[in-house]
Amino acid sequence: MPPIVNAQEITKAFGANPLFQNVSFTISEGDRIGLIGPNGSGKTTLLRILAGEVAADSGEVSLRKRTRLASVEQDSRFQPGATVRSVIESALDRSGASGSERGARFAETLGRAGFEDLAAPTTELSGGWQKRLSIVEALVQHPDILLLDEPTNHLDLPGITWLEDLLEAAPFASVIVSHDRYFLENVTTDMVELNRIYPDGSLRVHGNYSAFLEKKEEFLHAQSRRQEALENLVHGEIEWLRRGAKARTRKSKARISKAGELMGELADLNARTRSTAAQIDFSATDRKTKRLIELQGVTCTIGSGILATRTLFEGLNFILTAGMRVGLVGPNGSGKTTLLRLLQGDLVPTHGEIRRADWLRIVYFDQTRTLDPDVTLRRALAPEGDSVVYRDRIIHVAGWAARFLFTGEQLSQPVGRLSGGERARVLIAQLMLQPADILLLDEPTNDLDIPTLEILEESLIDFPGSLVLVTHDRYMLDRVSSIVLGLNGKGEANTFADYAQWEAWQALRSKPDVAATTSSQTLRGATTPTAPTKKKLSYLEAREYAVIEQRVEEAERFVKTKRAELEDPANASDAPRLVSAQAALDAAQQALDALYARWAELEKKNG
Repeated sequence: MPPIVNAQEITKAFGANPLFQNVSFTISEGDRIGLIGPNGSGKTTLLRILAGEVAADSGEVSLRKRTRLASVEQDSRFQPGATVRSVIESALDRSGASGSERGARFAETLGRAGFEDLAAPTTELSGGWQKRLSIVEALVQHPDILLLDEPTNHLDLPGITWLEDLLEAAPFASVIVSHDRYFLENVTTDMVELNRIYPDGSLRVHGNYSAFLEKKEEFLHAQSRRQEALENLVHGEIEWLRRGAKARTRKSKARISKAGELMGELADLNARTRSTAAQIDFSATDRKTKRLIELQGVTCTIGSGILATRTLFEGLNFILTAGMRVGLVGPNGSGKTTLLRLLQGDLVPTHGEIRRADWLRIVYFDQTRTLDPDVTLRRALAPEGDSVVYRDRIIHVAGWAARFLFTGEQLSQPVGRLSGGERARVLIAQLMLQPADILLLDEPTNDLDIPTLEILEESLIDFPGSLVLVTHDRYMLDRVSSIVLGLNGKGEANTFADYAQWEAWQALRSKPDVAATTSSQTLRGATTPTAPTKKKLSYLEAREYAVIEQRVEEAERFVKTKRAELEDPANASDAPRLVSAQAALDAAQQALDALYARWAELEKKNG
């Protein structure tokens, strides 16, 4: 069967800079294509070309007759005064749905999405619910192809799970631009990366994100071998030319021409494979204090007067100690940002006490990411002049900009003209200039490409201070956090070893019979005792105990892998890689030791 969409050798440039050249892209029935690539590689532009919203400079895009496309953009936009109901009805009007079909689509789609108040103005919805509404707006049009641009941005973790289930069961094809690696792993049937390192401008692999990584590694290995062989050939030809060989014969002239071709191919390969990664490294203070922030019986409610009050969390006891990396999770509206602002000192709790160590330095990464769009990149990066002071060293603004992949020509450009990922890098650059005991990070991953995410993760793992991280990126959450603090927005909170434990707790609390029997036993944080039970292991502990041996085996294999990487002779002369490999091994060993200790604890309780 021919593809639904067939785009052949399309090229698009803005000004003198090409986004991509001669890229071919097909979409067939049942495809769920994950589209990735560095910031600025043209992912959003390619989606718009496929949707017919933007014309390619060259190439051809053909669609099967009567194909219906629907798009969900990064930022949700609705008409002034729109409500949930009016958005969906307008979408149904555009799709031409009529009569009973219209009613069935309306009820089924909104019911699955979880909207309860159809009269709610869109302006009063949270970012996550606005994103859900944008997705529903596209779904009710019954598309043959759904184009999604960063659909997990602003969705909470339950919202992401909802979207995963929806796409996996969908009858339509989809193309998804996303940096959420677990989402790509769970949903995609094919992966495409737009990147100039590939001869054709892109690499397509059938399979999910893991399969893509394997094929990409094979490609890069083959390309590295080709580059090494080319370098040897070019070196040989240069040596021949240096010997002053006579270039009068036809054979000699042909060899000179061939040498030129080899040099050109090597230069092209070097240009395509040149590494470009942002240099992210946070600064910590020299503080030796163990306890940084202590929460005692903290309760926070919202709403007053004619507005109904709601308890976000109640009686929360928690101690943030030096070096602790906390993943803060919970559905939209559960109070994650509120808790960050309480830790920062911007808000005071309704009840309870928050104690902070003296002279505590806290750096807060705000989810709203406000930057003056009219200020130049130069001034945004270096507000005080033409240089910055980073770790007691003076760095010129051009050098500081280069760390975050900005060119000298961009320094005079207004911040408002930067992409979302570029603006996120500006904010991280500002954050890095402030030495901190604690980093409070509210959704730092939005708009970052996967290579920058990986650098950010390594920097957070290596950061010697403490951090509290709010993110919908489950991969980052698992990699970075050493403990998870979960909120459910109904007054309950507890700490967990990892995100999987939090999910199990959420599933348990959602059961009506369990909720009824435990309504008077609200969890009030890590230090609050629970009512004794007849079982030696609680429900969650029993589930944890059932899989902990497997987790230990996996952790042991991971330690072996990291040790092998450290002992790899290829790393012997590369100091940065050796340091990174040693840190990775240390982190893997610490995680394994923690699992051993937890296993012993559960064995003891199980008798």
